[in-house]
Amino acid sequence: MACGSISDRSFTARWVFPVSGPPLHGGCVTVQGDRIVAVEPHPRADAVDLGDVAILPGLVNAHTHLEFSHYERPLGHAGMSLPDWIRGVVASRRMSTNYPVASIALGVTESWQSGTTTLGEIATAGWTETALAAAPFDVIAFYELLGLRAERVVERLEDAEQFVARARDASRWQGGISPHAPYSVHPELVVGLIRLATANQMPVAMHLAESREELELLSSGSGPFRAMLEELGAWDPAAIPPGTRPLAFLQLLVEAPRSLVIHGNYLEPDELEFLAINSERTSVVYCPRTHAYFEHDRYPLARLLALGASVALGTDSRASNPDLSILAEMRFVARKFPTIAPAEVLRLGTLAGAKALGCHADAGTLDVGKLANLTMVAIPAGETGDPHELLWASGLPVVETYHRGTLVRGGSL
Repeated sequence: MACGSISDRSFTARWVFPVSGPPLHGGCVTVQGDRIVAVEPHPRADAVDLGDVAILPGLVNAHTHLEFSHYERPLGHAGMSLPDWIRGVVASRRMSTNYPVASIALGVTESWQSGTTTLGEIATAGWTETALAAAPFDVIAFYELLGLRAERVVERLEDAEQFVARARDASRWQGGISPHAPYSVHPELVVGLIRLATANQMPVAMHLAESREELELLSSGSGPFRAMLEELGAWDPAAIPPGTRPLAFLQLLVEAPRSLVIHGNYLEPDELEFLAINSERTSVVYCPRTHAYFEHDRYPLARLLALGASVALGTDSRASNPDLSILAEMRFVARKFPTIAPAEVLRLGTLAGAKALGCHADAGTLDVGKLANLTMVAIPAGETGDPHELLWASGLPVVETYHRGTLVRGGSL
């Protein structure tokens, strides 16, 4: 990876978006070492003028699976059921016996090229820190565990303990725990993993309320998910008590130091309210274009925000999304939810994501003392009533990404 230090340098552009405050026309950001030392409404005399560019905080992708980054198009077809899609994922994984380091490398490159400086990655079985240790952004690696059958609980907890031990010694990444989903993890395992995460002050991420088929399985133990699990030899009829709801898992997740509810597409009103009440430590991660790919019911984004819930954005993976760009996700949200304030859309892809991952003290806004994570986005000529519209109304790209005061110019793992 070739990089360039920007120690003690000032940048000005047509617009600077601190996120923590209003946009600054012709604003200026000054960096010293790996930190921001000034954010001002007017340029310094020696500032580098970037022209028709918006300076944003580094973008935050709160949820992704980089192992699928070799896909040129999403797996399957739009509108397919989640169980059928999972069958395709399982078949794809079985075609390779090696951990997909090359695919992750592709995802790493695509991520920083699209402006990501902080990323929440799901690390599956066989994960090795070398896959992400050289990534030019900050990584929170959530170790994913599966095991619905009761006899696998002890073994999976031992796996998680080994990962936690590795994470303690890591310098280039932070660890997290991910009990995959209610249909794939025994409730006793969920409880054990949350206890382990709490003892080690790690965040927890869990896919929850992702599809109607999941709700059917939880409620009655029947439906397409049960058929799929039986095919895989992974079904345990005693694991899920009849009448179970996502709320039962939310009540477990809030015990973690920080928890991420991945997707949350089909949460009931009382579950949305529960998330709002617990918004300081629990965030929902909405993956907009993956949600659209499966043609789910309209996402309750406006309701979540109105209640005061914490909502971040993720790309999920190229197995269900055309790319790994959080900028593209924000533009999709701006089009899909025109009543949501444009400034709020930017917050979803920056500060809200940093909060979800527990790194908002250092990332997510352009503020003095925070890391010099900067994303520069080209913007069209002309002005609008709200300058955020310059970001959302065009398809112009990220032109530069800075991570901890370093310009990322290119790279491979």
